[in-house]
Amino acid sequence: MAEQPTRDSSSSSVVPAGRKSPQPAKPTQPAPTPARAVRARPAVAKGTAGAVKHPATPQETLPPPRPLRQWMVMVPSWLVSMVVHALALIILALIVFPEKNAFQAALTAFEVSDQQVEELDDIEIEDPQPTEQIEITEAVEPTPEAEMESEQVEIQANLEDESVAEFDAKLSDFGTIEIFADNLTDRLGAASEGTGLGGRSNAAARRQMLIAHGGGADTERAVAMALEWLARHQLPNGAWSFDHSLAAGPRARNVGNLRNAYNGATGLALMAFLGAGHTHKQGKYKKVVLRGLRFLMSRINPRTGSLHEPGGNMYSHGICAIALCEAYAMTRDKTLRPFAQATINFIAYAQDPNGGGWRYNPRQPGDTSVVGWQLMALKSGHMAYLAIPPRTVQGAKFFLDSVQTGSGAFYGYTGPGRGPATTAVGLLCRMYMGWKHDEPALQRGVEFLLQQQERQRNNPYFYYYAAQVLHHYGGDHWQRWNSKMRPWLVKTQVQNGPEKGSWYFPGGHAVQAGGRHYCTAMSCMTLEVYYRYSPIYKKQSVEDDFEE
Repeated sequence: MAEQPTRDSSSSSVVPAGRKSPQPAKPTQPAPTPARAVRARPAVAKGTAGAVKHPATPQETLPPPRPLRQWMVMVPSWLVSMVVHALALIILALIVFPEKNAFQAALTAFEVSDQQVEELDDIEIEDPQPTEQIEITEAVEPTPEAEMESEQVEIQANLEDESVAEFDAKLSDFGTIEIFADNLTDRLGAASEGTGLGGRSNAAARRQMLIAHGGGADTERAVAMALEWLARHQLPNGAWSFDHSLAAGPRARNVGNLRNAYNGATGLALMAFLGAGHTHKQGKYKKVVLRGLRFLMSRINPRTGSLHEPGGNMYSHGICAIALCEAYAMTRDKTLRPFAQATINFIAYAQDPNGGGWRYNPRQPGDTSVVGWQLMALKSGHMAYLAIPPRTVQGAKFFLDSVQTGSGAFYGYTGPGRGPATTAVGLLCRMYMGWKHDEPALQRGVEFLLQQQERQRNNPYFYYYAAQVLHHYGGDHWQRWNSKMRPWLVKTQVQNGPEKGSWYFPGGHAVQAGGRHYCTAMSCMTLEVYYRYSPIYKKQSVEDDFEE
């Protein structure tokens, strides 16, 4: 190899490698010292013969007091450093994470109730340790879709970081969490019809509503089979996945391709259990529900109350908010209250400040589909006597006005239109926001949904929302709808084999993303419609709307 030139440290010239650089000639006179290196002459103190006293320079400081100086000499430096760093860490922890401590305390209190929960009768699921955190995403092989979602995670993290201050400012819009008096049990218990959830947990009331509104033994059997399927596919850490092969194994069929949406999948499953009256305090599946609630509580952002996630975005948050609010309303477990209220607070913050809607990310211009889940979460919070910002509901009303046609009979996605599913969502929202039974636009919209029933058979999303609209509307319209819906869903449920109790509708809305888990949860909730919510236009229903 050729020799590389080197640079002489005392000169800017380049000297070939292997040769000695020439020695500089010795100066005839000593080189002057730079000005900044000149020391001040020692001054002789007055009255002292020959005594030399150096004046203090700017870099010098007065010595510490004698006792402190002796202590510093005696104590090892490493011990001083350790004490100082420990104090600094404690101070930082107290300053940076005050909100998280409150949530962690509530979560710990919630875990204590697990000691009072009995084992399942016929399903054995290993109970994880309270502090166990299982990274279930590691079981999924990397795919191009997963890489894209990883980028979305980073984008969302940046978004949340940038909006923290704005979120804090928005807190003043709806104030602090209101703590009700000790008669909360009376308010939710004695007036159970007023919550709209009165027919769930009470077996006698549920049976009465089932028969009165067109259900029967066949629909209850289908619901029971669906809940068994969902319970079998719960993951060890309490979550569910749209890719149910994580629980069932590689032979599972019709898995969803929606990754990183464990919050949303868990919220949907919990809604199905809660809809049939199963809570973490009562019912055959109380241990299953407990694990699911605990998972959501561990995933909530302790600062913002967000359950937003890259795979499910604001869909996931709205669904989880419904589950937490309903669990609190049904059990009056005070441990659930701050979590449920926090999810409502985040919905208020995430609303588009201009258009009044919601979409995938916080404060993004809305679409009717995402709006439906958020508004239903607000209504669930209202039925649980949580604090609901009136201006948030008014904003949602403004959004619905912007996507309606036919004076409110039909609704589009992000603009005026008349899509079947979006119309069902829009009409249900209008009902909960105070529309009366004789509203002409509501009557035309209900007729439109009946016309779409046969065409939308493989669309569990349409069936879920349309069934609620027709059930609340009642009368002959509900009878016509139920006479086709009931036999269709009972007939299409898998009756045997490893997928017994589940549904799958190829080509339906969001079916490819949500898979068999999504179809099963949505169809199960549709068959719970007979008692899941009290009919709005009945005396025992929610008479007070929440738009004022």
